Amino acid sequence: MVSLEQVKLLESKVTRMIEYITKVTDENAKLKEKLDSYEKRTGELEILFQRFKDDQGRIEDGILSALDLLNQFEDALGSKLFEDKLSPESKLSGGVKSQEPKAAEESAAPQELTATEIPDDEPFPEEDDDQAVSGAELDIF
Repeated sequence: MVSLEQVKLLESKVTRMIEYITKVTDENAKLKEKLDSYEKRTGELEILFQRFKDDQGRIEDGILSALDLLNQFEDALGSKLFEDKLSPESKLSGGVKSQEPKAAEESAAPQELTATEIPDDEPFPEEDDDQAVSGAELDIF
């Protein structure tokens, strides 16, 4: 037979189980709410990420388009303007002649050559030692 003590023990166990189930059910509901808010935030972040990715693609396309336009501009300048201005010497060496007008080059005052600019095949002018020293002093100051 079942005694009164066994029934009270069973009743206390059932009561504890009901409290535990209630607690777990409440906790489960809170976790579901958090999950819903996290899923919502994840969706928002995915949208932001997609917008960022799309914007990044547009930025890259804009940069590539600008670089293409610069290349076209450079090609147009190179093929039309510089070919007419190349001298025979620079065509052989592959260089580009300066774009300054010839009149400006001819009217420019001649500049003094430094020691490194004097060609090796030209002899130095003969000077007296006193003149060389005084000339050197003047060049320094």
